[in-house]
Amino acid sequence: MNDHFYQAFEERYRGSRELIQSRLLAYLPFVEPLKTLHEAPVALDLGCGRGEWLELLQQWGFQATGVDCDGAMVAVCAAGKLPAIQSDLLEYLQGVPPASQNVVSAFHVAEHLSFPELQQLVEEAFRVLAPGGLLIIETPNPENLIVGATDFYQDPTHRRPLPASLLEFVAEYAGFSRVKTVYLNEDPRLAANRQIGLLEVLGGVSPDYAVVAQKTASAEICRCFDLPFSRLYGVDLKTLAKRYDRQLGVRPGKPVRRFARARKFWKSIGAGMMALWPWRRTVAGQGTEGKGLS
Repeated sequence: MNDHFYQAFEERYRGSRELIQSRLLAYLPFVEPLKTLHEAPVALDLGCGRGEWLELLQQWGFQATGVDCDGAMVAVCAAGKLPAIQSDLLEYLQGVPPASQNVVSAFHVAEHLSFPELQQLVEEAFRVLAPGGLLIIETPNPENLIVGATDFYQDPTHRRPLPASLLEFVAEYAGFSRVKTVYLNEDPRLAANRQIGLLEVLGGVSPDYAVVAQKTASAEICRCFDLPFSRLYGVDLKTLAKRYDRQLGVRPGKPVRRFARARKFWKSIGAGMMALWPWRRTVAGQGTEGKGLS
C-alpha cells in the first residue's frame, strides 16, 4: 500500500491532531507518577503515526522516541521536530536493552498484527520495561457492535477485532502483575440520566479501549499507581442494555408473563372491535345474528 494513501486515510478518518491529543489526556493519571519516580522517564511509542502521543510525552518531561514502519508518518514527525525512526516495530523492539524503558505504548497497532506478532510485542515490552513500567495498548472495542461489525473493517490494514478479555490475558501471561482495561472515547452525553435509543445501545459503548499493564515493582512504587488502576472507565454493553430495558419496563427473568399480558390485552381489544363490526349486527325480526350486512 502506498505510504501517502494511508497518511491521507488517517487524516480523513482518524481525526484531527487536536482531537487525538485531547483523547490521549486520559492516560496522564497513569504516566504522571513516573515523573515523580524518575528524573527523566524514558518512553517508546510503537506505531507513533503523526506523533500526537510523542508530543504530549515531551511536554510532560519524558524522553520519548517513536517508531513507525510508514515513512510518510515518520516524515510528519520529523517536520514537527519529534524523534521518530522508520523501522519494523518488532525488529526495533528486539534491539532495545532490557529494563531500559518506563513506558512502552502502541496505539491502534495491535489490530494490524497477527496474533503471534502481538504476543511477541507484549513479551518484548515486558523485557524492555523497568520495574513499575507501563505497557499501554489501545485498540478498537468490538463490544461496540457498530465498531465491531462495520467501522473496524473500514481500515483495509486491520486484521481482526480483539476482545478486551483476550488482550488482558496476553498481558497477564507475559508476566505483567497488574492489568487494567480502560474504556475510552464514548459520547459524554451518555453519562447524563436521560433516555437512550436502540442505536445508542448498538453504537454507544466506548468505541476504543486500552489495556494498561504494569511490570512488577516494590509495593511502595505500585502504590503510586493505585488510583488510576482502581477507577472504572467508560461505558460497556451490559450497562447500556440494562438501561434500555429499564426504559421499556422490562423485568429480567419474566419475559413470558410480559408477553402473555400483552396477548391478553390485544385479544380483548380485538373482541371489542368484532362486537362493533357492521356484519355482526342482528338481522331485524330474526333474533339471531345475520351472516351478511343488514
